Amino acid sequence: MRFRPCIDIHNGKVKQIVGGTLKDSGAKENFISEKGAEYFASLYKSRSLYGGHIILLNKRGTDEYEADKLEASAALSAFKGGLQIGGGITNTNAEEFLSLGASHVIVTSFAFEGGDINTKNLEALKSEVGKDHIVLDLSCRRKDNDYYIVCDRWQRFTQVKLDKESVTELSAYCDELLVHAVDAEGKQRGIENGVLKILSDVNIPATYAGGISSFEDIDTISAVGKGKVDFTIGSALDLFGGRIPFEEVAKYNR
Repeated sequence: MRFRPCIDIHNGKVKQIVGGTLKDSGAKENFISEKGAEYFASLYKSRSLYGGHIILLNKRGTDEYEADKLEASAALSAFKGGLQIGGGITNTNAEEFLSLGASHVIVTSFAFEGGDINTKNLEALKSEVGKDHIVLDLSCRRKDNDYYIVCDRWQRFTQVKLDKESVTELSAYCDELLVHAVDAEGKQRGIENGVLKILSDVNIPATYAGGISSFEDIDTISAVGKGKVDFTIGSALDLFGGRIPFEEVAKYNR
């Protein structure tokens, strides 16, 4: 188990938001950084924290998305090969982000276009950049006592349950998984053990995000995730206005 850092960018600024509130009109914000994305990328590089992720939170095709992309480019340049990037990724622009220095592209909505697993899109993406450069974001929300994958910035439910069967099928198209427990994301009120139990049986690297507020939560991730599930912390980290010391968390680095 290791710590995977994050850089979330919204309206061209590094922010932490309450994930489930993200809409075209904005989002509930927990923190807005005075420092740019390049600062955080350089910090992560100095601690050898590979495999973190950048998420562009604005809608592709907007001026705000282009501002996010410009900020992300500086971060990717500062830590070439050390960060993954997601937000508006398809087979038509994935290679561009890899050429900017990303190790992987993170994909959600394109993989579930139409509301179900879109194998045509996944095959096109894999053909374009290769399985080894793809992370699938299987972020989920609870519905009818199950977890369903959500897309379109976590606002739209797909028909796909997050379970062993779907994860096994999707693993054929990617190198890693990233899963935000959206109902807990940004709230610092504890983690979703049900999501961790599903990820504990995944046969490829998987990173959990959502609700982490203490070192006790990190211990729970280790126990429930059988030591195999990595984790990321956003709003609770002192870098982003929280109480968990970054320097202590950075020690979780295999």
